[in-house]
Amino acid sequence: MEGRAAAPGAGTVVNALATGRGAAFALDLETTATVTLDPDAEGVTGTIAGAPDGDTTLIERCVERVVDRYGTGEGGTVETESEVPTAAGLKSSSAAANATVVATLSALGLEVANDPDADVTKTEACRVGVRAARDAGVTVTGAFDDASASMLGGVTVTDNHEDELLASDDPFAEHALVWTPPDRAYSADADVSACERVAPMAALATELALEGDYARAMTVNGLAFSAALGFPTDPAVEAMADCDGVSLSGTGPSVVAVGDREALTAVRERWAARDGETRLTRTRETGARVL
Repeated sequence: MEGRAAAPGAGTVVNALATGRGAAFALDLETTATVTLDPDAEGVTGTIAGAPDGDTTLIERCVERVVDRYGTGEGGTVETESEVPTAAGLKSSSAAANATVVATLSALGLEVANDPDADVTKTEACRVGVRAARDAGVTVTGAFDDASASMLGGVTVTDNHEDELLASDDPFAEHALVWTPPDRAYSADADVSACERVAPMAALATELALEGDYARAMTVNGLAFSAALGFPTDPAVEAMADCDGVSLSGTGPSVVAVGDREALTAVRERWAARDGETRLTRTRETGARVL
């Protein structure tokens, strides 16, 4: 019983730490999971390609939660490999959880789709991964905003307190530029009280997102949360004249800009002078998929 699936990372439109409401969009950077189930195996063993000492609690818990709900107590193995950098604000945990959940459901022979008649809807599969992320302690809010964008593709706006999808739409731009500095920041370590102090700006960004003005929502969010979390606003200011929107992604440290590809190339030249890595990629209409 084997399943294989992939799910994209994502960028932030609105960080949910301040108000519980957030928004995110899928990026064309994927994590792949391969799950092998065995009715006679006891427990689940996970591995992360290229990171032999990596923490596998999340992906193991994803398999366990799927099997507890939809299987008959199978054990087995799960392996992930990813082009989404970890602890960089690009939703690597959500991508790993979604890929693992969908791969496990595929191994059980269950269809996952945006269809109420499917064996499991994508939204419910997403919630399974969110609950596993809470179990594993890798998120403060549960990150339903990040997870839903990764699972469904496009842009999603959510209430993370209720794991409720408030809005879902196609991507608002075709191209995205990501700058990831060498430092790393873990979501679970974020200063929630500092984020809560910018709640008025987060609420404004959420209103803009619910109106479909995702680019301006990004920029308002990015300036507010960069200040709250102690990240420089210079990269965003450098990008503003040549992009539709720019934001600190998640709790950092990556910054993501969206807009016209040629204009983003000019931004890339400026960001390339900074330490770290820049990558020009695309937004994604499609989310998690069976391979």
